[in-house]
Amino acid sequence: MIRVQRIELPRQLVAHAAELTERVTKAEPGERYDLARGLWNHTTQRRKLVTPLRRLLGQMAHGNRCCMYCCDDLSTDVDHFEPLAVNPLRTFDWLNHLLACTTCNSHHKGDRFPLDNSGEPLLIDPTREDPYEHLYLGLENGEYTGLTDKGRATLDVCGLNRDELPDARRGARDVVCMCVSTWQRGREKGNERNMAVAVRTIREQPFADVAQFMLRQAVLPKARVAFAFDLGDETLDLLRVPELRAALLV
Repeated sequence: MIRVQRIELPRQLVAHAAELTERVTKAEPGERYDLARGLWNHTTQRRKLVTPLRRLLGQMAHGNRCCMYCCDDLSTDVDHFEPLAVNPLRTFDWLNHLLACTTCNSHHKGDRFPLDNSGEPLLIDPTREDPYEHLYLGLENGEYTGLTDKGRATLDVCGLNRDELPDARRGARDVVCMCVSTWQRGREKGNERNMAVAVRTIREQPFADVAQFMLRQAVLPKARVAFAFDLGDETLDLLRVPELRAALLV
């Protein structure tokens, strides 16, 4: 996971979402879920509201529409962080919407929404908090480890270590290593195009969380613990170069 900056919803969509929320609120409590679900899935509402929401979430997402949970690319689902089944009144709440892949949204998370003893969500909302406070990425094996109860719950509910993801993260790690070397060669030769291509490749590849984790860990005192795989001192040093960091950090 990676921190995501939420953008402001256009006023026209704010007004339309408020109208729909009012309709759900006025319904009897036992009827709210079915009404909210019906409105959300209605063809007209999908055209007027859901499709624009998906487009805005795609603009917020890192890489090529990376899932805001697992960071795989080309994600298409508008996920309700707090599920409709749990709170139908938040069906049209912009602050409750995240971009997700179908696997995270439907096959894993679904209606699961664990709470702690005080009633607060035990899932990480990447638009509100820094996932790296709760999760640690093993660069050697590509697997996440939960650092907190919230991290462990998110890891389980979203299936962040499911079969294909660790291998994909290791691939993203290797792409970062190759691209920073390309960037340095371009820098030495004054080839700004090669430098720009290297930066763009890192920023637009799937699993943007890998590059961000590497950049953050590289400047910590125990960076070698995080970079336990055969990275090479040159790559680690390059990840500390202010010019490159300014181009890549989000």
